[in-house]
Amino acid sequence: MAKRLRSYEDMNLQELDVMKEISSIGTSHAATALSKLLQKEIRISIPEVSVLGYEETVDRMGDIEELVAATLVRMSNQVEGLMLFVFKLDLANVVLEKLIGRSYESFQNMDELDYSALEEVGNIIICSYVNAFAQLVGVEIDLSVPGSTVNMLGGILTVPIAEYGYETDKLMYINAEFIMDGTKLSDGLLMLPDIDSLNNILEKLGVL
Repeated sequence: MAKRLRSYEDMNLQELDVMKEISSIGTSHAATALSKLLQKEIRISIPEVSVLGYEETVDRMGDIEELVAATLVRMSNQVEGLMLFVFKLDLANVVLEKLIGRSYESFQNMDELDYSALEEVGNIIICSYVNAFAQLVGVEIDLSVPGSTVNMLGGILTVPIAEYGYETDKLMYINAEFIMDGTKLSDGLLMLPDIDSLNNILEKLGVL
């Protein structure tokens, strides 16, 4: 019997490739859901799945002091963990212009209605991804009511580190770009199953 993983960084290239293949389907479903919501054709680039330290993740996603919005959902049932979707200002403005008819120079200028709209869209993206993922893997995943915040990128990424720092100091970053009207829109998706759940996922996929 193969040795069970003790942390994200124990994943080998084959296991990361499998997570990438599953994530490709999940992000495609997320793009389709966003396309229907905004009534615009939205494509998605092929995702990269990376296991990175905190500072590497911040560097890959942007600047540590950059203001971003984030939607957080907790997973439970057969997979325990967190899903985090990060809006940068360009994607947030595309969403708000379509849904509310407003755009902003900064997240600081937004009001509760704007934040609520972003939270709902973030939740739709996460749910679409997770539902596709769960169906492909053959697991049942329950999702919590979403929570959201606007904060510096560095502050937001401390949340999963604080949650799972006792198991790993790494993050699983799914890097795919939404593409609308030829323009790439910045976003970030992090899927963070706990280690037991990750082992179960990889066992079900037949690579562990």
